[in-house]
Amino acid sequence: MDSITLTVNGVPREARDVRPHTTLLNWLRDQGLTGCKEGCAEGECGACAVLLARPTEEGGTRLESVNACLVLLPALNGQEVVTAEGLGAPGDLHPVQRELAFRGGSQCGYCTPGFVVSMAAEYYREDRPAQEFDIHALSGNLCRCTGYRPIADAANALGGVAEEDPFAQRREQPAPVPQATHLTTPEGEFYRPTTLAEALDLLAAYPGAMLLAGGTDWGVDINIRHSRARVTIAIDRLPELQTLTWNDGSLEIGAGLNLSEIERRLAGRVPLLEELFPLFASRLIRNSATLGGNLGTASPIGDSPPVLLALDARLVLASAAGEREVPLAEYFTGYRRTQRRPDELIRAVRIPLPLAPITGFYKIAKRRFDDISSVAVGIALDLDGDVVRSIRIGLGGVAATPLRALATEEALTGKPWNERTVREAARVLRGEGTPLDDHRASAAYRAAMLEQTLLKFFFEKTAQEVTV
Repeated sequence: MDSITLTVNGVPREARDVRPHTTLLNWLRDQGLTGCKEGCAEGECGACAVLLARPTEEGGTRLESVNACLVLLPALNGQEVVTAEGLGAPGDLHPVQRELAFRGGSQCGYCTPGFVVSMAAEYYREDRPAQEFDIHALSGNLCRCTGYRPIADAANALGGVAEEDPFAQRREQPAPVPQATHLTTPEGEFYRPTTLAEALDLLAAYPGAMLLAGGTDWGVDINIRHSRARVTIAIDRLPELQTLTWNDGSLEIGAGLNLSEIERRLAGRVPLLEELFPLFASRLIRNSATLGGNLGTASPIGDSPPVLLALDARLVLASAAGEREVPLAEYFTGYRRTQRRPDELIRAVRIPLPLAPITGFYKIAKRRFDDISSVAVGIALDLDGDVVRSIRIGLGGVAATPLRALATEEALTGKPWNERTVREAARVLRGEGTPLDDHRASAAYRAAMLEQTLLKFFFEKTAQEVTV
């Protein structure tokens, strides 16, 4: 195979001589669809946003916005893409395009197609009330010249979707199924297996191959660092990695579910994860990013590890030889190093039940949303009256790996949960990890923020319920 087929704006197209590292953005522009722009090449500006047709649990289609600069073209074999050009045309504007034009939501126009796409994704969200628009759907789109008020005005002016709208009708039809794919080029090979067993056999044959899930980290390496992999194995659509099940003693989340899908399926039943989701990058990124990918890259500043450490999560690692379970607290072994063997992938994340009743997530960054953490802290607390029965504190951004604040946990366990105890423990927390000075924050600032997060947790989450 040296070509793939995908549907773009309702028209099947064949992409020939496909290379494993060609991005959807670059290919679309080569096809003359230049509304899709490259602004940052790392998924932060949203100028390249497109819609992908993805399956719902009910068997229909969800139109989700993603960054085309981070999506690899070979991963879309047999799939369906909609660009800003496919939503409307001059003289027949889409409602989103019409409102943006009418309310002055565009000046230079560079960012406008991306805003159109992200707004359309929210416009077609199946559970959106007719007169409401979640403005955070635009959290991954940046505008340098227009200003956000007219853009927000356009979004808030959108009403319900007409029954005859072709994209509304498209939602009722099944989404494309993943297509088995194998590309062999001088640059490298690309595989999309259709079962977990096939993926594990490939990984046994090519240990250390690049595993492609959401691509939100690998795509940046391709674009910015010009990284290349000899073998890439796409695992993002494997059915065995798309599960979310509640068992008697645990919640199991498939490592290939994107974060937006996890958020939908959990529906707030894990409050600590519910706090994490809005602060994890942008909606565009969360529509692609996975827990498996975030943990697989082993970045010390990933946002999910502190939360999952606080939840006492365990990872299910799978290979052709079988599965094993590893506590997340023991998974990270060094800077971007883990216990995962070259022939293994992360199949699922297991969170033990019952959940701690009092939890909090604190992310310190230069921006409130869509930014990389300087410090991230997840806390899960269980009280017996006013005494700490157990507490788990996960930290990110303060060492070469995400870690548990074990000394602080020991200082609190079995102690009365009051201001005096918490202030003493907060001073212990200040010394956890080995924070560094870098362009995001100084070591002293990071240490101070660790101390403040525990105090903030105490006063915000529990001070009214215990004796201070």
